[in-house]
Amino acid sequence: MRGHDATVYQDHKLGEKMSDDWLRMTAADLGRGIDQGEIDPEALTDTYLTAIKTHPLRDRIYARLTEDRARAEAQAAAKRARSGHRLGLLDGVPVSWKDLFDTAGVLTEAGSALLQGRVPAQDAEVLRNATMAGTVCLGKTHMSELAFSGLGYNPVTQTPPCVNAPEAVSGGSSSGAATSVAFGLAPVAVGSDTGGSVRIPSAWNDLVGLKTTAGRLSLKGVVPLCESFDTVGPLCRSVEDAALMLAVLEGGKPADLRGATLQGSRFLILENALEDVRDMPLAGFNSAVQRLQAAGVCVDRASIPEVEAALDLSAVLFTTEAYAQWCKEIEAAPDKVFHEILDRFRAGNSFSGVEFVQGWQKLRRLRAAWYEKTAGYDAVIMPSSPILPPIIEKLATDHDYYVSENLLALRNTRIGNLMGATGLTLPTGLPSCGILLQSGPNTEEQLLRLGAAAEVALS
Repeated sequence: MRGHDATVYQDHKLGEKMSDDWLRMTAADLGRGIDQGEIDPEALTDTYLTAIKTHPLRDRIYARLTEDRARAEAQAAAKRARSGHRLGLLDGVPVSWKDLFDTAGVLTEAGSALLQGRVPAQDAEVLRNATMAGTVCLGKTHMSELAFSGLGYNPVTQTPPCVNAPEAVSGGSSSGAATSVAFGLAPVAVGSDTGGSVRIPSAWNDLVGLKTTAGRLSLKGVVPLCESFDTVGPLCRSVEDAALMLAVLEGGKPADLRGATLQGSRFLILENALEDVRDMPLAGFNSAVQRLQAAGVCVDRASIPEVEAALDLSAVLFTTEAYAQWCKEIEAAPDKVFHEILDRFRAGNSFSGVEFVQGWQKLRRLRAAWYEKTAGYDAVIMPSSPILPPIIEKLATDHDYYVSENLLALRNTRIGNLMGATGLTLPTGLPSCGILLQSGPNTEEQLLRLGAAAEVALS
């Protein structure tokens, strides 16, 4: 091969290499590439769509693509980039969306046969905000049925595999959201978290996951599970991406991460959360704590009894509200619901209205005590999950295993939902083992700054 033909061949190979690099870059770095004229949003979107359509796990990760929309949004982003009128750093960057965020004119079924054929007329408000910021909607990702499982096992639709163990689940309920990023099929994903559904799949797939404060991000156009606890959050490759996506989702400004440091920070290890933690997650956590201490964090340890009392309220608070939300649809067609999920929903019918109200009254008292005891710390830390991703085949055949692993998977993350906290899970360097940082409500910006500094220490 010589002359012009050789040059074309070399350019083609260079283009392929650049495209492969794009599939591993953070959303922020892609945005900077667009800003500098090194990345064309249309070529970027085409690269991701091609990667998705040719990936052997595509159907286990994406429920459906929004290809026409993605190309139109990328074309608009490219025009803005050429004219110097970009809407922000993520303008032109592709995003995947969990299949419980309404997309106008596109199926939104929340992983459930109960919602088969459901086509909303409008986008969810957070998707509308993200679109106004210039992000490109790639498509909808698979999830646990109606978001009511932390495992990500869904025999009704699809079960995405963990990036570290193809025989294991990826974590739920934002299972496809996490795997879309982990397998290089989206730079960033948007999921929801009611009891750990952003943080568990992020931890098990070595991602950064942000659980926002309940009420901070709009739930309008989001298929509900328990609206009292439901939150929206990003699953990302970096803390910077999480900060940028938070701003995009609410139409605000991202946290300023410049100069973030751990020097002088005080973290509390929640010893209650170390109970029943298995060897590898504990090893990952302990290693991470040592590195944080080396970076200047002062670490204390304590058990807080209010945590156990709050966890004891989980059944009455979560299942009662979930069943109240979905009982009409479920009882009209119970055969359409996976039996393990059906049992969880129906458990909510065993509690009275008095018990539910009393449960909330007690939880408010427990929250007050929790915040009094943790007020002197910048973050409360614990292993993101006490367990590694369970094996798919065993979940399908062993009821006791399914129940025990599902409850244990969410044990630590559920603390943050019950206490109304903000949470950030970071990879520890040990596969599928995360460390969870939690702080008070509406402290996302402070937590993201801590997370940015911790990310450096843990790398």
